Amino acid sequence: MNPTYLSSLANHLWQSTLFAAVAGLLTLALRKNRARVRHWVWLAASLKFLVPFSLLISLGGSIPWRTAPQTTPSNLSVVIVSVSQPFTPSPTAASTPPEPATASPITALLWTIWACGFLGISGSWWIRWRRLRAAVRDGSPLHLELPIRAVSSPTLLEPGVFGVFRPVMLLPEDILNRLTPAQLKGVIAHELRHVYHRDNLIASIHMFVETVFWLHPLVWWIGKRMVAERERACDEEVLILGNDPRAYAEGILNVCKLYAESPLPCVSGITGSDLKKRITAIAENRVASKLSLVRKVALGVAATSALIGPLVIGIMDAPVISAQAASASTVAPAQAFEVASVKACKDDPGDGGRGGGGSAHSSPGRLDLPCQSVRSLIRIAYIRANFRAKGVDDLQMEGGPGWIDGQRYRVTSVADGAAPIE
Repeated sequence: MNPTYLSSLANHLWQSTLFAAVAGLLTLALRKNRARVRHWVWLAASLKFLVPFSLLISLGGSIPWRTAPQTTPSNLSVVIVSVSQPFTPSPTAASTPPEPATASPITALLWTIWACGFLGISGSWWIRWRRLRAAVRDGSPLHLELPIRAVSSPTLLEPGVFGVFRPVMLLPEDILNRLTPAQLKGVIAHELRHVYHRDNLIASIHMFVETVFWLHPLVWWIGKRMVAERERACDEEVLILGNDPRAYAEGILNVCKLYAESPLPCVSGITGSDLKKRITAIAENRVASKLSLVRKVALGVAATSALIGPLVIGIMDAPVISAQAASASTVAPAQAFEVASVKACKDDPGDGGRGGGGSAHSSPGRLDLPCQSVRSLIRIAYIRANFRAKGVDDLQMEGGPGWIDGQRYRVTSVADGAAPIE
């Protein structure tokens, strides 16, 4: 596998891990606020696995915004890039010409392991989804005056919401006889909050992240935190709507005793997360405070920085290329030389000798390069072809036969109409 590709993948996983760590610290700072806010923070950490920073940096680099030449990247971009991209291929490996592709047993084994996990997890999700869809299809319609369709099923699954874009409330067929009206009201209110916040869609997105990055244990931990925060958020909103805390808590406990938990995170139920903590918070009628204006602004700045920061880095590094392109477009077309003379230099001081080498002389229609090594001629050609004053460093030119530095040549070129070569 290409070392550059491996380093890009490693950098992406490192950046996503670092982003998730920052999200975790942010949720700790927001622990006294509404659970829905923390749920959105964990969602951002999940989405980061799908959006590499390198993509945003590339988008920023494609935006030319100034033509002033810039020889070195800004200190800010250097620091950020060095922290966010610790895995970079060595310069030697990057400059080595690619060899014919050969199948590496280790690489093939890793891809096989990943593919097996990907297919296994996808198949497991799909089988569970088909079973739930069959339960909804075979269910009997219920008329409960709800904003979504409700069906009754003989399965022993807990009440839940099935579907992403056209949700259906799936209720056990005997639940009306096993819960009191107040308990059933709280359970249904909980499920409707899942519908209102599109929790099934959010859970489906993270399930895709878990399937693709199943080898990374952090994505599974993020998924557990998302489920915990969404259930806690629905509990808070059910209490805010005025439902009786005691009846609501008893309804959850009865559902846990009578029915099985939903087999899919994208089919929102009521029994997820740490049940003991949830029941305690419900019994105490504990509803967290809303975000203050300062925290709203801080969250907005953090979200904007996470999205705009890589774009800004790309834009800050873009002027190097843009300035070169602009300067190249303004330089007059190179003059074509009609006659060129290349002669080996002698060892006398008048010709510059092997140890020295004279300076280049340029006049209209004529160019003299006295006693230059082949390496120096390559450097000069690169300068003239690319309009760069710095040219090529010695570290960028490796290898070559001994005569590339040992033998020196005098090059004289004249254009049409100029004085002939002597």
